[in-house]
Amino acid sequence: MQTHEIRKRFLDHFIKAGHVEVPSASLVLDDANQLFVIAGMVPFRPYFLGELEPPAPRVTSIQKCVRTLDIEEVGITTRHNTFFQMAGNFSFGDYFKREAITFAWTLLTNSIEDGGYGIDANRLWPTVYDDDDEAERIWREEIGVPAERIQRRGMKDNYWSMGVPGPCGPCSEIFYDRGPAYGREGGPEADEDRYIEIWNLVFMQNIRGEGVGKENFQILGPLPKKNIDTGMGIERVACILQNVDNVYETDLMRPVIDLAQELTGREYGQNDSDDVRFRVIADHARTAAMLIADGVTPSNEGRGYVLRRLLRRIIRALRLLGATDPVIGTIIDRVIVTMTPSYPNLATEAERIRDTAVAEETAFLKTLAAGTKLFADAATQTKEQGRGQISGSDAFTLHDTYGFPIDLTLEMAAEAGLSVDEKGFATLMTQQRERAKADANARKVGHADLSVYADFLEGAATEFTGFDELTSEARVLGLVSAGQRVRSAGAGSELEVILDRSPLYAESGGQVGDIGSLSSSDGLRVEVTDVQKVGKKLWLHKVRVLDGELVEGDEVLAQVDQAWRHGATQGHSGTHLVHAALRQVLGPDAHQAGSLNRPGYLRFDFNARGPVTEAQRAEIEEIANAAVEANYPVNTFQTGLAEAKAMGAMALFGENYGDVVRVVEIGGPFSMELCGGTHVANSAQVGPVTLVGESSVGSGIRRVEAYVGMDSFRYLSKERALLAGLASSLKVPSDQVPGRVELLVTKLRDAEKQLERMRADAAKASAAALIDSARQVGDVKVVAARLADGLGGGDLRSLVTDLRGRMSADAAVIALFSTADGKVPFTVGVTALGIEKGLRAGDFVSRIAPLVGGRGGGKQDLAQGSGTDASGIDAALKQIATIAGGDARG
Repeated sequence: MQTHEIRKRFLDHFIKAGHVEVPSASLVLDDANQLFVIAGMVPFRPYFLGELEPPAPRVTSIQKCVRTLDIEEVGITTRHNTFFQMAGNFSFGDYFKREAITFAWTLLTNSIEDGGYGIDANRLWPTVYDDDDEAERIWREEIGVPAERIQRRGMKDNYWSMGVPGPCGPCSEIFYDRGPAYGREGGPEADEDRYIEIWNLVFMQNIRGEGVGKENFQILGPLPKKNIDTGMGIERVACILQNVDNVYETDLMRPVIDLAQELTGREYGQNDSDDVRFRVIADHARTAAMLIADGVTPSNEGRGYVLRRLLRRIIRALRLLGATDPVIGTIIDRVIVTMTPSYPNLATEAERIRDTAVAEETAFLKTLAAGTKLFADAATQTKEQGRGQISGSDAFTLHDTYGFPIDLTLEMAAEAGLSVDEKGFATLMTQQRERAKADANARKVGHADLSVYADFLEGAATEFTGFDELTSEARVLGLVSAGQRVRSAGAGSELEVILDRSPLYAESGGQVGDIGSLSSSDGLRVEVTDVQKVGKKLWLHKVRVLDGELVEGDEVLAQVDQAWRHGATQGHSGTHLVHAALRQVLGPDAHQAGSLNRPGYLRFDFNARGPVTEAQRAEIEEIANAAVEANYPVNTFQTGLAEAKAMGAMALFGENYGDVVRVVEIGGPFSMELCGGTHVANSAQVGPVTLVGESSVGSGIRRVEAYVGMDSFRYLSKERALLAGLASSLKVPSDQVPGRVELLVTKLRDAEKQLERMRADAAKASAAALIDSARQVGDVKVVAARLADGLGGGDLRSLVTDLRGRMSADAAVIALFSTADGKVPFTVGVTALGIEKGLRAGDFVSRIAPLVGGRGGGKQDLAQGSGTDASGIDAALKQIATIAGGDARG
């Protein structure tokens, strides 16, 4: 049974049982705790927490998921995927254990003809939590599973929570027995390679307290409503129904392995090392394609770093298998073909997905080339020092700093007749992971932080009136100060206010929250400094009480600062104009990747293959301002998500939209986007748009910044004043300033080059005097001197090389120091006869560098470094003679 059919049967089964199908959410999650959706229930978490009303009492979905914590296990075990599809059925206070167990069992064991999967019931082993007698009885008495095939397990295996305070409960897992060829008998407790978990049924019935890990926490009591959360692994079920050894050989992944065989000339199934690499390629390529489709681009942090790491592991595996040409585009194409039946958006985004992957491959191949050179230096130095093992520190530096994979380091070391200190490398990697884990834990926010808002979240959402009015009558529902609910607050208090209705915009969609005021007829004056959302339904007004007393239950007048809102609408509508202009100039691949707009200012991040040229920047600015001059009407309306997309409305990658969306249309086809922000009535109100910056904010992501309205005018006025001042100083008309400045810069550069040549010539002219100053230390001549200030490392290197050539008939060491720009550059050279006597330039540098507060390194004939403490130069010069006297000979 093909994977697409497995998906269809799951959804059909639960829709027939009264469930409402919910589409998969984006992999990109707006959550401080997680980079990606890691489980099928994650998009439903607001419903389980009571923050939002669920779309129906019982729903079903097949959710895209990505987990990369076990990335090193991919390809080694038979069941780890970084991307996987979690099929689930969910009940929000509707059915519970009996129905959840029955639904799962019938789908798994019903015949193919009856819409099931036709799995042999005798091969299924349920597990239950230690004290869950109810679930055990249902399995045994109502489903008919023999008692000996039902195993009880502890909290680590069969008790579920989010990892932070919130809903939790026992679970019942279903395992499939793959047979004696895969391991020991005895059920899941004996061998989870033979008995593979395919479904987890979570009975969410309790509230978890504070604690760490899967077992060390308290259970505070029962949930008000019992819920069901289940997850069936599509890939694992496919593995069983397609009768293949592992998840990498199913119909969605084996075609990628087959292609990798063609591209590399190696065969799958011949040796374990190659098999792991083939599986890594198949797994990571699929994950990378799905992440890029959901708007992630490679970068050095966060989600982008995860994607970058996945892509580089693919490239590394391909090269280790023998691929020499760039091939990742071909691999990605195969993934798109196999996955499109389930995810049609892959076909429409195919070019962008492929281009992103190819760009990363191109960049990484350059990194590999640089890493190869650095490895060669490390290998040479290792041999020169008489060692046969590359240090763990060198291997870690290659991996961590230069992105050079450890697998390639090991392979190249073997080719060079060396080994690698893998234990030292592993220790450094462990330390790095522990630091990252500690940092992640420090940033993790428990959902218990929302407990103070629980009563409000169960009620009606804050009614936002700000699209139609800037002043609204409202009632104070609650006051929160320092995380605690209070009944009143006097003058000078700073706290959060929850209103039943509000005209003030809560920060979202890139638009910052409004500022404004609350007041009443009895003298209450409250300043609103920001507005944020909780649970996507409550408006939290951050306020400062100026006069009077604010009391829960008060009737107040909520007002938006009109000047602020006017500027905010200019910024937000200006963002839409710039986005539309960008797409006209750069093409439809210039997708939005983030934005921020506040009164008078906007910044806009977008996917791009390279910098925006000055000509393109000017054209973007002109198109945006032409739209301003055209005085386009700005229309907003609500419609269905599918209808909006059919009209051409653009959606932000990674954003989860409901079935009904708000569309903002400016000038008909000029700009149409899904947006919940506030906007001007017509494009002329945006005022002039002035682009003031264009920069990179990550691989494949560019940023433009702009001023609008009066802020744009003020910026241009300052620029005009600056130009007038330059014109006056240079005594030329304004239009000639650029040419005159360019001429002056050219003259300055020529003068600097001439100065450098004069300095180098003077240094070389002193070479004879330096040789005359050489001291005889035993059988070695030593030239050690501090030269004039201003010489850089390159100057010293040239001079030492010249002196080393002039003194080639002697066993000699030359060490020269200078000072430049607060630094202490130094270079050491050793002649060939000096090397024969055991002198090594690198040894000199490593021992004198600390004396000037620096570090350095190099080869046996030439090494250099830099320090920060010029007071140590004299001591370093003396140390040169001491070392040359025999102390450093090996």
